[in-house]
Amino acid sequence: MEVSIFQILHALSVLSMSMEKEKKAELASLLKFLPPVEFCCVYGSALHPNNYNKSTMVDYILGVSDPMQWHSQNLKMNRDHYASSMVYLGGAKLITQVADEIGVGVHFNPFVSVNDEMFKYGVVRMHDLVEDVLNWETFYLSGRLQKPVQVLVDNLDIGNLNSVNLKGAISAALLLLPAKFTEEHLYAKICSLSYMGDLRMLFAEDRNKVKKIVQVQFDLFQTMYKPLLEEYGAKGLLRFSSSDGHQAIISQDCGLSVARSLVSSLPSKVRSQMGMKLGEKTKLSESGRVIRKVVVGSREEAAECMRGVLRRKVMVSSARQAVSGLVAVGGVNAIRYLANKMEKAWKSWT
Repeated sequence: MEVSIFQILHALSVLSMSMEKEKKAELASLLKFLPPVEFCCVYGSALHPNNYNKSTMVDYILGVSDPMQWHSQNLKMNRDHYASSMVYLGGAKLITQVADEIGVGVHFNPFVSVNDEMFKYGVVRMHDLVEDVLNWETFYLSGRLQKPVQVLVDNLDIGNLNSVNLKGAISAALLLLPAKFTEEHLYAKICSLSYMGDLRMLFAEDRNKVKKIVQVQFDLFQTMYKPLLEEYGAKGLLRFSSSDGHQAIISQDCGLSVARSLVSSLPSKVRSQMGMKLGEKTKLSESGRVIRKVVVGSREEAAECMRGVLRRKVMVSSARQAVSGLVAVGGVNAIRYLANKMEKAWKSWT
């Protein structure tokens, strides 16, 4: 009995879907041991297609409506997930205060062991997550969601809202790229946005981190950004030509009008801070609403100003979250986590 190429392709497609469903169920196993959440996604090395290292921590972001209430419930269920100092000194209230007032609203519990696997999960208020995704308020979680993630729970349709975040990421990356570049260069530039100014990159991160993320997850980046790239192409902002490999060569118009269009696609918080440096002009819309536009004198000036704004955001957020993490997870876990990071950084340098 002959088997057609279509039957083979169908069988491979079914197998791939089955494996993906199995992987998703495996990643969702942690949620069975936690209070309910509004949003959950997995990010980082756990999503690498060839990652079979069970000793690597699987990273989660959990969105909840009320962090203090959630931590209170979780302390009853999983007291051992938290540093004993935080539990005894103030419990859920202190955990939430440290995250909000010292950090950027995210509390991480690292080195959580469930069924012989190691997890790290960060808990954030849904309002704060939405603000960061739409406006780059702290550019902490929005930066993570500009890279491939596996969404496991999404009660408020953050996946749809994130398209605004991805569009801003493309616009920011295009401002910093030359007239001609590859798809890999584009994704690397997008990936690097949330590391600009990150203090950990100086001593506690793999210096080749961005390159590795993009090379290993290239297909996932393509899936994320293809619809938006096609939209930019339809508007005439980008032109695509094929290459020898599986990625396109991209050309962009570097004229002033396009630069102004890219700036207008950035989140409002970034535009506002750029306007404070470059100046703003206002006009009334047909509905009577005041529209503020950043004064863009040259593409280079706009790119450099945006780079400075993002670098400062990342520097402040990474510093605040680092201090918050040291306080929240306790001395032993803090040293353990930092040692793991520095070991990776040392290997990349040597």
